[in-house]
Amino acid sequence: MALRQPCSVSSSSSSFFGDYRRRFCTQISWPKSRYLKSSNKFSGCKASWQELAGVLIFSAIPFTAVKAIANSPLGESLQRRLEENKKAAVKNSSKFKALAEKARNESLWYGEERPRWLGPIQYDYPAYLTGELPGDYGFDIAGLGKDPVAFQKYFNFEILHARWAMLAALGALLPELLDLWGAFHFVEPVWWRVGYSKLKGDTLDYLGIPGFHFAGSQGVIVIAICQALLMVGPEYARYCGIEALEPLGIYLPGDINYPGGALFDPLNLSKDPVAFEELKVKEIKNGRLAMVAWLGFYIQAAVTGKGPVQNLLDHLADPFHNNLLSIFNS
Repeated sequence: MALRQPCSVSSSSSSFFGDYRRRFCTQISWPKSRYLKSSNKFSGCKASWQELAGVLIFSAIPFTAVKAIANSPLGESLQRRLEENKKAAVKNSSKFKALAEKARNESLWYGEERPRWLGPIQYDYPAYLTGELPGDYGFDIAGLGKDPVAFQKYFNFEILHARWAMLAALGALLPELLDLWGAFHFVEPVWWRVGYSKLKGDTLDYLGIPGFHFAGSQGVIVIAICQALLMVGPEYARYCGIEALEPLGIYLPGDINYPGGALFDPLNLSKDPVAFEELKVKEIKNGRLAMVAWLGFYIQAAVTGKGPVQNLLDHLADPFHNNLLSIFNS
């Protein structure tokens, strides 16, 4: 959660969403930001070469550190220890997968007797949707799951985006909630205004701590490069599969979507196969809700210029005048 230092000058934030505002609600007054300092020109990259080099080097540290450890004597020691224990770990993993398959076959949420998206209404559901994967309600009006290989890829992508959406929704809602409750003062709690301030070239401080910013004083181009470098390692590991961490002596007993182990399941939520299969369904359902919620966040920001929590409070205070229909009618 990136925050910027307070400033005494406040101005309208309408220029960023002005086109959307004029399109959807020409009579709605655009809220003024309390803390965003006006800037007449976009600053994409204003850092010196020393700052730029430092940020890039810092961003590359995680990936290079993993490679260095894997090729060091410590890495060799970890790999030997893994080889000694891997046989027993693979055996335990096979047993758990068998129990998980049994739990899935007996679960209400899987198989031919699972709930469908139309409920009791009779419908010719696609035969290739067998209920093997969590969250399969027989919905595929576009026929995207006809190819089994493509269907598995789509499921992998859905899980990935669902988890990002849930994390992002928490990051968007929590600062605004804490600021409204007075529990913690964020200089700018509204999610889109934080990003907008970077487009204007403002400096951001993490958690409101003055001077605490690794990339917060950089332009969006530098931050985008850092983001790409930071994601190289995780994306490469995801591409290679769960075996990618074995050079560090880490064995993951699951699969690409549910790796398991102490690294990805520190609370050991998968110890009960029955509960674990139900948690998979709950995860994908909440993830889909989060993805739809983000669509709402985007539209709300474009139309009202407010955060999702403030929009909800406005609606609860006066639901007949603060709703979607009244906004479009105005």
